[in-house]
Amino acid sequence: MTHYDLVAANQTKSWLVMLGFIIFIGGAATLMTLGFGYDPSMIGWALILAGFTSIGSYYFSDQIILGISGAREATRAEFFDFFTIAENLAMAERLPVPKLYVIEDTAMNAFATGRDPQHAVICATTGLLGRLNRQELEGVIAHELAHVKNYDILIMSVVTVLVGMLALLSDWLLRWSSWGGGRRRNNDNNNDNQIGLILFVAGLLLALLSPIIAQLIQLAISRKREFLADATGVSITKNPIGLARALEKISADTEPLEAANKATAHLYISNPLKNNTSAVGWFAGLFATHPPVGDRIKALKALT
Repeated sequence: MTHYDLVAANQTKSWLVMLGFIIFIGGAATLMTLGFGYDPSMIGWALILAGFTSIGSYYFSDQIILGISGAREATRAEFFDFFTIAENLAMAERLPVPKLYVIEDTAMNAFATGRDPQHAVICATTGLLGRLNRQELEGVIAHELAHVKNYDILIMSVVTVLVGMLALLSDWLLRWSSWGGGRRRNNDNNNDNQIGLILFVAGLLLALLSPIIAQLIQLAISRKREFLADATGVSITKNPIGLARALEKISADTEPLEAANKATAHLYISNPLKNNTSAVGWFAGLFATHPPVGDRIKALKALT
């Protein structure tokens, strides 16, 4: 398989998961509103409110994330390789050169943010910049540039809005139902309506479980986008070994990144929290923000 085949395969898998996610969100939201006996127009209101709460964080995502991470703008004199590699790769892909930032930390990691290629930022820790050779650093920067090229920030923002909408709608329905709203008002006239009862039970279960299911799908999309960024990065550099070796070094580094937290962990090239979930097996993998590094390295080495 060539790197172009891998990009195409990962794009297909990523969009299939996205399609399934949208179908699940729409179906769950509709069934919940019908089950509780409310007007389905509530779905639209929930989407509008969730969108408004997310649009600000999306528009200013770069400054928010950089501020949380304690990053500072990099200088060419101090990080010459960082600058020249980013410039060369961006020009080769006909993309604007992203702004470059660094986090003063000996842990090895990097991430990309920004709402579009014109407002993109690539940030790396000083530990990563100081311990990777130029070939490995090129692989990491190409991976992060791939996130920019693939509009992953936009995609994950849309996913976040949909998850927020479902969580908001579930909370509304459960609260209003507990206050005597919805189908409860009509119980005296519909005691024999088995379909209504089934819909109510299904709506109640979805209201309780759908936010968790939606979060699991959100994490699955995040993992698929990491595979896609690996493949796209290799299509930029034509050198899978550079990124594979970089991932080996990053995964061997057991130091957690102090500036990272659960809210920002999915942005990084590798889990910055270094919390080992292998003890509970595949179930923990469902809640992982990144695919196993070993699987990513294996896929990259298969391209050589």
